[in-house]
Amino acid sequence: MSIKIGFLTLTILDLLDIALVWFVFYKGYKFFRGSMAARMMLGLLIILLFSIIADFVNLAGVSELLSILRPVWVIAIVIIFQPEFRRLLLYLGQNPVIQKLVRVPTPQFIEEVVSAVSELAKKNFGALIVLLRDTGIRSVVETGVKLQANVNKLLLLSIFNPRSPLHDGAVVIQGDVVLAATCQLPLTQNPALDPTLGMRHRAALGLSEQTDALVLIVSEETGTISLAENGSLIRGLSEEGLAKRLGEAFSPRAPKRRTLADFLNLGE
Repeated sequence: MSIKIGFLTLTILDLLDIALVWFVFYKGYKFFRGSMAARMMLGLLIILLFSIIADFVNLAGVSELLSILRPVWVIAIVIIFQPEFRRLLLYLGQNPVIQKLVRVPTPQFIEEVVSAVSELAKKNFGALIVLLRDTGIRSVVETGVKLQANVNKLLLLSIFNPRSPLHDGAVVIQGDVVLAATCQLPLTQNPALDPTLGMRHRAALGLSEQTDALVLIVSEETGTISLAENGSLIRGLSEEGLAKRLGEAFSPRAPKRRTLADFLNLGE
């Protein structure tokens, strides 16, 4: 079956192809909207349009220059948009359909973290907790005080007590191990960010834009629990909601979790 529109003859397969292309572009626009990648993409589109115009009006010198640069454009795009491509792949990997195909027991450390965060929120103690997944952040860990201690509710409560010398900055957790405290996180550069958000939220978003880590924030002003993931911020989480989200995030795609014993045996 085919449909004729003017001089074009379209089949059902052609219409499906067009619909899929439109859907991909629409989802891509929604995914990158409001980020620095959207502005860079606009710049690349302007260069591409200028290249087409130069060819059309026969600007030989400009066309030759742009043709020389074309082979490196693909590499440049991969380098420039590396964080966004990573976020996109993680987004696809966390699709509910894929998650249902793989069922892994919820890691035990989640209970300790959720319980500690809930207690910190009740006391209005500010907190910033990074939960690593696949992407390592050695440069961030090196900015803090290394602990390499087993994840424990009491340990987290003591770290984020306002009287503790370790309460400023972020705690970094990998599996069952607290790697370090007082770590400095990169701040987000998103121009569309809510201006009322404080430094903890901006730091959490900044790291979540560059890695697949989940970053928990407890506001010391309101006691609100928030979660930064893939450059997005979920605010006002309950204890149950946080436990559910962390379970979903770590159960299907959990990397090999290291215990304190694993770290102590690294030098053997």
